[in-house]
Amino acid sequence: MWLKWIAALIVATCALLLFRARLDKAHVALVYLLVVLGASSAGGRTLGLTVAGAAFVAFNYLFLPPYYTLVINDPLDWLVLAAFLLTSVIAAQLLYRAKATAETAIRRAEEVDRLATLGAETLSAPGASAALDAMAVVIRDALDADECELFRRELNHVVLRAAYVPRTPHPAIDDVTATSFVNWFVGRAEIAVELLDGTTRLEPDIKDALTVRTLYRTLRVRGHPVGVLRVASRDGLTLSSDRARLLDALSYYAALGVERLRLERTIERAEAEREVEALRNALLMAVSHDLRTPLTTIKGIAHEIANGGAPLRATIIEAEADRLDALVGDLLELSRIHAGAVRPQAAVNTVDELIGAALLRAQGPLHGHAVAVSLSDDVLIARFDFSQTLRIVVNLLENAAKYAPTTAGIEVTATRVADRVSITVADDGPGVPVGEELRIFEAFYRPAGMPPDVRGTGLGLSIARGLAEAQGGSLTYRARRSGGALFTLLLPAVDADLGNGISA
Repeated sequence: MWLKWIAALIVATCALLLFRARLDKAHVALVYLLVVLGASSAGGRTLGLTVAGAAFVAFNYLFLPPYYTLVINDPLDWLVLAAFLLTSVIAAQLLYRAKATAETAIRRAEEVDRLATLGAETLSAPGASAALDAMAVVIRDALDADECELFRRELNHVVLRAAYVPRTPHPAIDDVTATSFVNWFVGRAEIAVELLDGTTRLEPDIKDALTVRTLYRTLRVRGHPVGVLRVASRDGLTLSSDRARLLDALSYYAALGVERLRLERTIERAEAEREVEALRNALLMAVSHDLRTPLTTIKGIAHEIANGGAPLRATIIEAEADRLDALVGDLLELSRIHAGAVRPQAAVNTVDELIGAALLRAQGPLHGHAVAVSLSDDVLIARFDFSQTLRIVVNLLENAAKYAPTTAGIEVTATRVADRVSITVADDGPGVPVGEELRIFEAFYRPAGMPPDVRGTGLGLSIARGLAEAQGGSLTYRARRSGGALFTLLLPAVDADLGNGISA
C-alpha cells in the first residue's frame, strides 16, 4: 500500500515536471492534494500525512523558484506552501475520522444484525433447549470461535452443560478440564481468559486488543449468576472494546436463554410431580375401593366355610381372587407403560386373524350381544405386536359389552386408511359425557352416573392407548351420530405384496 502511493506521488511529480513552465502553483497544489487524499482514503492517516510531507518537500524543491533548492525568495510562496500543508493535514485527518466513523457504523450494523439473528433464532426455536443451541451457534459465529458452550447453574450450585456447538466434530479444548474450571469459576468473577501460553487471568483489561485461547463469562439474570458462557479457538480469539460490547449483549441473551431453560425444567418437574401425585391419589382411591371389596367378600365367605358353610362357595373366593390378580396386573402394566418399559415385538400380521382371536377371547363378556364384523375386500395387513394389540381389541369389545344394553349390537369394522389400518369398535351404549372425551383415557377414570353393577377400575383404556402408542399406533374416541361410542385403533399398514412371511 505504501509503495503504491509513493509511486503515485513520483508519477504525478514527473508528469508535473513535463509541464512546469506552463503550470501555475495552484495547479501543482491541486494535483498533490488529490494524491494526498487518495493515500489518506486508502491507507489511513499515517500514510496520508507521510505523502503530504513528501509532496510538501517536492513542491518546494521542484516547483518554487529557485528550483532544486529549499530556499524560498517570494514571501507569498510561504503562504502557498503553508496553505497546501495545512489543507493536506486537515484533509487526511478528516478522511481518517470519516473512515473510522464508517467502520464503527458498519460494526454497529453487524452487531445489530447478529442480535436480530439471535432474537429470531430464539423466537423460532420450538423449546428452550433448541433456542440455546441456536444462540450458541450465533455467538460462535459472531466471535469467530471454534466452539461455544453454555452451562446452567442448578439450585445446588452444580453447573451442567446446557448447549455445545463445535465448528468441527472434534473439540478444541479438553471437555473435562473446561467443566471443572467452570464449576470453580461461576460466581467468583465476571470474566476469565486462558491466554495462548496456557496461563489463566481473571478480570482481564480488554480495552486494548487481547488474544486468548478460551473466554469464560458469567451469565447473570437480575444480578444472580445462572450459568457460564465459554467460547474457545485453537488459533486464538481477538478481544477488543468493540468485541467486549458485543459480548455483553450476546451474554445477556444467553443468560435469558439459560434462565428460560431452568424455568422450563422447573415447570416440567412440577408437572411431573403433579401427575405423580394425581396418579398416587387415584391409586389410593382405587386400592381403597377395588381391593377392599373383593377382600371383604373373600374374608366373609372364608369365615362361612370355616364355620361349616357350603364348600362350593369357594368358587366365589376364586373369582374374587382372579379379580384381584387382574387389578394388580393392570397396575403393573400401567406402571411399565409410564416408565417406558414396554417393548413391543412388532411383526407383520393379518387384521382378520387379530379380530377373530379377539372375539374368541371376549366371548364370555359378549354373551347376549350380536357382533357384526365388517372387513374391506382387500387383505388387511399391518405391522404390530399381536399379543399387545389383541389385548387392546379385547378391551374395546369388553367395554362395548359392559356399557351397551344387553340386547344391543356391537359393530367391528376394519379398513385401510392411507398408510394405516383402521379398526373401529362401535356400540349403542350411553357414550361419554360431553367434555369428558379425553378423560376416559386417564388412569382410574370412571364415568359419572355409571350403574353400580358395572365393574371396572378405569385402567383398561389407559393401558390400551399406551400399548397402541408404544408400537407406533393410536387409539381415539368419538361419539356416534346415532348415539353410543366409537373407538378407532390405527396401526401401521403393510402393502399386500410386502406381507410375505406373515406371523401371528
